[in-house]
Amino acid sequence: MAQKSTIYKAELSVSDMDRHYYETHKLTVAKHPSETYERMMLRLLAFALHASERLEFSKGISTDDEPDLWEKSLNGETDLWIALGLPSEKLLRQSCGKAKTVIIYSYGGKSAEVWWDKVQNGTTRFKNLSVMNISETNCAQLGDLASRSMQLQVNIQDGDVMVSVGDTMLYVTPSRWK
Repeated sequence: MAQKSTIYKAELSVSDMDRHYYETHKLTVAKHPSETYERMMLRLLAFALHASERLEFSKGISTDDEPDLWEKSLNGETDLWIALGLPSEKLLRQSCGKAKTVIIYSYGGKSAEVWWDKVQNGTTRFKNLSVMNISETNCAQLGDLASRSMQLQVNIQDGDVMVSVGDTMLYVTPSRWK
């Protein structure tokens, strides 16, 4: 019998001084049985970094042809495609063909660096692709913040991100690889 996803509730307050976006989102996040806390929290961080009224979680890890998050226009076209992990060149190419803007959040420390060395040259032709890396330390720290019911405050200024949950504050600085 297959295990079911675990449901997490998050109240995510975003103060993005770079984009002048200030909203609170009440989110329901399904954590797939094979997903780590780090990856789930990275999805929430990616949501905060690109928050808008149309941004939503997709089926994610359980489907190969959908990103982790996406934003669709009113006519159904995919404006923003956000994926986490280390996708193949083929998946990068397909993603860039499906959306106006594609953002990959890589993580995993040394394995992310090896992946980027392998695919970097093949990504030069994709003008709509951005690749950001989240350090192994930041991922572990994000994972430690996970709980079934969360209230997160995310402040973004000059590309720096401060995540606070209760009395705990975490500073994250995504590295831009492309």
